[in-house]
Amino acid sequence: MPDETDPDTLSPRRKRLLFRAWHRGTKEADLMIGGFVKRNIAGFTEGELDELEAVLELPDVDLADWLSGRRAIPAHVTTPMLERMALECGGTGAGVPPELR
Repeated sequence: MPDETDPDTLSPRRKRLLFRAWHRGTKEADLMIGGFVKRNIAGFTEGELDELEAVLELPDVDLADWLSGRRAIPAHVTTPMLERMALECGGTGAGVPPELR
């Protein structure tokens, strides 16, 4: 059975989103956002992919602050996807690869 998170088994849209999530510009954001997307990309609905695309358009510095809990997510950008990401990424060691925890 193929690995659902293996980029070779993902649709082109999912591959593109996975790449964008891992190449944000800062290592901290890459680990938090990329890790979240890698764990969940295969199961996202088309609507969730739309939400993810919108989140990935937000500034890297703001995303890192919101997802780590350093700053609250402003109401005007809050979406179910961003809230889900913040919940999963806000835990201790969320951006640390499992082999380093």
